[in-house]
Amino acid sequence: MNFLIAQITPAAVDSLSKSKIHENADKFLKIDPLGIGITFIGMSVVFLALLLLYIIFFNITKVINKKISLVKKEESKEKKQVNISTNPNEEIYAAIGLALHLHFSELHDKESTVLTINKVARTYSPWSSKIYGLRQFPR
Repeated sequence: MNFLIAQITPAAVDSLSKSKIHENADKFLKIDPLGIGITFIGMSVVFLALLLLYIIFFNITKVINKKISLVKKEESKEKKQVNISTNPNEEIYAAIGLALHLHFSELHDKESTVLTINKVARTYSPWSSKIYGLRQFPR
């Protein structure tokens, strides 16, 4: 058995597959000489794929919107269940303390508002020169 498999060369396999392709092409040419059948099959496959994609994307958006609405409902329930016994003054005191800490530690940069724009006497710059362009032809 292994002896038979070892004798089949890649060239033989290639010629067998090419002959099979030509046989199938001849059969299909006898069945559909003008190519109308293959055109209809190809167009129907494309349109069915587009329809399937439309259905998938349409339903995915519905599922995502439904999950978002469920999450919002759960968040609103959690907000309603917040313990009212906490003193709102504690939050105010914490905000004032944080503002004072940031003010006294000066975490922000201090920038001077002095503008230093000086006019340059020479206006020539090689950056704007056209003789150094990229499209020079060698002579």
